[in-house]
Amino acid sequence: MQRSFTLVFVSFCVGFCYGSSFPSNINIGGLFPKGSHENEVFHFALSHHQDIPRLVPQVDMVDTASSFAMTYAFCSQFSKGVYAIIGLYDRKTMNMLMSFCGALHVCFVTPSFPIETNNQFVIQLRPELQEPLIALIQHYKWTKFVYMYSSHSGLTVLQKILDTAAEKTWQVTSVNLDSGMDQTAFLKVVQDLEKKKEYNIILDCELERLNMILNLIAAQKKNLKKYHYILANLGFLDMNFTEFQKSGANITGFQLMNYSDENVSKAIEEWRSPYSRALTYDGVSVMATAFQNLRKQRIDISRRGNAGECLANPPAPWGQGIDIQRALQQVRIEGLTGHVQFNEKGHRTNFTVSIMELSPSGPLKVGYWNENENYVNTAVYTPVVEEFFGLQNRTYVVTTILESPYVMLKKNHEQLVGNDKYEGYCVELAAEIAKHVGYTYKLEVVSDGKYGARDAESKMWNGMVGELVYGKADVAVAPLTITLVREEVIDFSKPFMSLGISIMIKKPTKSKPGVFSFLDPLAYEIWMCIVFAYIGVSVVLFLVSRFSPYEWQGDDSDGEEGQGQGQGQNEGHTNEFGIFNSLWFSLGAFMQQGCDISPRSLSGRIVGGVWWFFTLIIISSYTANLAAFLTVERMVSPIESAEDLAKQTEIAYGTLDGGSTKEFFRRSKIAVFEKMWSYMKSADPSVFVKTTDEGVVRVRKSKGRYAYLLESTMNEYIEQRKPCDTMKVGGNLDSKGYGIATPKGSALRIPVNLAVLKLNEQAVLDKLKNKWWYDKGECGSKDSGRKDKTSALSLSNVAGVFYILIGGLGLAMLVALVEFCYKSRIESRRMKVSAGLQQIIDAAMLSSTLSRMTRTGSGGENGRLVAHDFPKAAQTLPCMSQAGMGLSTTGM
Repeated sequence: MQRSFTLVFVSFCVGFCYGSSFPSNINIGGLFPKGSHENEVFHFALSHHQDIPRLVPQVDMVDTASSFAMTYAFCSQFSKGVYAIIGLYDRKTMNMLMSFCGALHVCFVTPSFPIETNNQFVIQLRPELQEPLIALIQHYKWTKFVYMYSSHSGLTVLQKILDTAAEKTWQVTSVNLDSGMDQTAFLKVVQDLEKKKEYNIILDCELERLNMILNLIAAQKKNLKKYHYILANLGFLDMNFTEFQKSGANITGFQLMNYSDENVSKAIEEWRSPYSRALTYDGVSVMATAFQNLRKQRIDISRRGNAGECLANPPAPWGQGIDIQRALQQVRIEGLTGHVQFNEKGHRTNFTVSIMELSPSGPLKVGYWNENENYVNTAVYTPVVEEFFGLQNRTYVVTTILESPYVMLKKNHEQLVGNDKYEGYCVELAAEIAKHVGYTYKLEVVSDGKYGARDAESKMWNGMVGELVYGKADVAVAPLTITLVREEVIDFSKPFMSLGISIMIKKPTKSKPGVFSFLDPLAYEIWMCIVFAYIGVSVVLFLVSRFSPYEWQGDDSDGEEGQGQGQGQNEGHTNEFGIFNSLWFSLGAFMQQGCDISPRSLSGRIVGGVWWFFTLIIISSYTANLAAFLTVERMVSPIESAEDLAKQTEIAYGTLDGGSTKEFFRRSKIAVFEKMWSYMKSADPSVFVKTTDEGVVRVRKSKGRYAYLLESTMNEYIEQRKPCDTMKVGGNLDSKGYGIATPKGSALRIPVNLAVLKLNEQAVLDKLKNKWWYDKGECGSKDSGRKDKTSALSLSNVAGVFYILIGGLGLAMLVALVEFCYKSRIESRRMKVSAGLQQIIDAAMLSSTLSRMTRTGSGGENGRLVAHDFPKAAQTLPCMSQAGMGLSTTGM
């Protein structure tokens, strides 16, 4: 019994001593700016931590930028016996606070911006953003950017970024937002960055000022789609992005609080506040946990001996301050801002921040960062069109340009409205893309009628590219060439049409066949060689026939019957191949007709044989080419390639002024194209045209003295339009493509690209081109020319042959008349009489008949005819009278 009483007494004493050594009420100081809501959050958090020991607030609302006010408030609270202080500081007073905390060993728990310090008595609740920010910059592969910061909070981060930039050769432009900068000065800075093409910007300042800056930027109504902003702030979901969502700007930031957490949602419902107030709440939780741990460990933290010695010289540090500092650093809790833990310097560690991006539908988590894994990208694109950023919730503006056959006004367009006014390849393509992507759109023709180029002086974009760059349009569906300079400011889809620069000239008139077009199959030189060969062969044949004895043969003028009559033998030798017979033999062989004589000697037959072989080859070659030359009406083009254009000066050539074709020649390093560009830029008058239609008209009216360089697709289309007097010559000078354009970072970029690929795989693009190029062509199909080439021959093709026939017949009659007259003259001289013309003609005809009859006869083995002898009276021609010329033919 006595022993039990002793144990109870000892326990009571221990408990009394313990209770007296650790206070039941802990005074907690609070230093907050006047008018801030952190004081309300502080009391709200204390109301949720009523465990033993109980935290008792000692709050002072002060000017945190005033060193005197902060010193007085700090010393006042220290004299009241506070165990720790929670509050905010300003950059002007933070060094003063660091000094007091280090000298007096009083812990200062703060949700303010973190700073680099070795003062272990400063417990910093806000995580440092240097490492997450650098990881994000590396993820986006930025090498040139602007860092706009507030000197109150961004200097520490700026120093870390500059150190990293020196290692990685980044180009960093820093802008201090606190150096007396008002709205006008800030807007001037924004305009300067626009001129310098600084589109990657980091904004590091407090939440309220950040919202104001974003509103100023959005109020400029400029195209923000080419910009990318990274907000170095931990409250991405606490900011107002209403104006930025409309502009489609690229904004990335950090989110510390997880609003999907149940505890966080409950706290947010009770007091709507940004993450800085959540840090204050977590600061109170850290203090409550630390003092509970001290109480469990039975550590004496009483403040009975040295309160009020704030300004002592030298200062007297509080002995128990080290124990409280260690307890605070050892806290591990799950607060509203995630996992709360501190390192030996009092900095927040082992935390996780979410990486957020602004999409048209609102903020979207795309990844997270922590110390172990660094940056982890969790963004996943879902191809479901209806869920992709809500594309069906608005009407998109599709800019285009009036260019046949891509976009044309219908004949009755004045009676129509909206998209129904237009027709063409791109009109149907825009409809197909909208159907596959799932959005509604409105077609608008670009106001200045240009494709898009950067002005050399103002550096501003015009045309359709300018409409996209400055936010006037969402998509460009037009024959817009994909180029490097355009890709820098807008995004292109995969090419929906491949093409290249080509040459357009006026179609040469078809060459009509000449009268002697049948001579065209063989060149003029060949015909001359044939003539000389014909004469040469005839002469050689004549010579070998004269020298060869086998060509000579005996000739009995009287025959066997004459011998029987007792007349004398008239022996002689004849040679059939005189010069005229040789020419006749060669001509007959050449015409493949032959003649009644042929060589008997070996040498003569060799000549004949090689001549026959020669004529066989020549006539066969002529016949083969004659079919093509008589049935084809050829068009002789003066230009066949870019080299032909470059090396001549008679035909001028030019391009569209301000288009990609002109840019191609200006930038080309190929010798031929450099030569062409040198000519074009110095030509007078100018060879450049303002529109494609102007270039086509110039080609048609130039009578073949102007060639227009344009894209092959347009060249092929115009070739199929009336009056069908232009043609494409040569191959393409380069290779490029047309693409669908969207602003930089547009939500439409990926779905539009997928739609183009799908249309290509389904052959829809090929069907559209055939429809608008060839099916609607006005010059017939591509094969129509072949039918014309195989049509029947006309009289003009063979007129020369008829002319030669008629000429030959006339020449024969003329020669016959000359021969007759010549023979008559010879006969009249022989008869030595002077007679009338009628008598001379009769005498010549009779003499010719008698001469022929005396050289022919009947009978004999060789079929020769032998003439009968006429009476002498009949042979006495001069005795014929004018009254009647009788002829006695006794025996006939």
